[in-house]
Amino acid sequence: MTSRTLPPVLALKNVSKRYGQTEVLRSFNLVVQPGERVGIIGPNGAGKSTLFNLISGRDAPSAGQILLDGQRIDGKTPFEISRLGVSRSFQITQVFAQLSVFDNLRCAALWRLGYRYTMWKWLGGLEDANAQTEQLMHLLRLDHQRHTLAAHLSYAEQRALDLGIALAGNANVVLLDEPTAGMSRSEATAFTRLIAQATEGKSLLIIEHDMQVLYGLAQNIAVMVGGELLAYDTADAVRTDARVQAAYLGMALQDTLSPVAQGQGA
Repeated sequence: MTSRTLPPVLALKNVSKRYGQTEVLRSFNLVVQPGERVGIIGPNGAGKSTLFNLISGRDAPSAGQILLDGQRIDGKTPFEISRLGVSRSFQITQVFAQLSVFDNLRCAALWRLGYRYTMWKWLGGLEDANAQTEQLMHLLRLDHQRHTLAAHLSYAEQRALDLGIALAGNANVVLLDEPTAGMSRSEATAFTRLIAQATEGKSLLIIEHDMQVLYGLAQNIAVMVGGELLAYDTADAVRTDARVQAAYLGMALQDTLSPVAQGQGA
């Protein structure tokens, strides 16, 4: 059975969100298959971050349903949704600045493994948590920084650590909000490869303005405009979609979505 014949891992059905009189999302529909990688683009104010807030439980939809593996999660808390298999990173790095790389990752691993805050457990003796932390550090290529405080890491390394914290819960659905923002081209290229490796086999939703990053990660691209899903297709199909071009008010979308323009072609 292929992923296309399996039930969707994530489904949004007629989801709307209002803040007072302002409608940010309007009857939004999206289906994500197991293992699918979806890039999300749109102008500022399109509702991209609101979409992530609803999926991750930071906000509740005003209408509609959000289903994870067929189970409704709209209205659940972020903690509950995380436990069910959704993890998220934010535009602003969320790490414990005064803890080492190892301790940041171990803190995240402890909760997944069922450990709670106690005053009498010796962390060094928790072999399962320590083994998972070692694996994460190696995956993130942060072994050499294991004892370094997060505050002393480079920006790209902090973003890698933030990704590791998001992945420590072993979620099946990963939401990444502009993961390469603020990086140089070489850093973004390296981080794109890291994301691809670290999220292999997982369903990925990624908000990103850098189309080179999306070309390196996403199978399909969802275009949001005014709180609605305008188009959902491959990057090549989106680039030539007249509705998308019109929505961007004549912006050079052919160039914007072109891998050549972004340095991937000759």
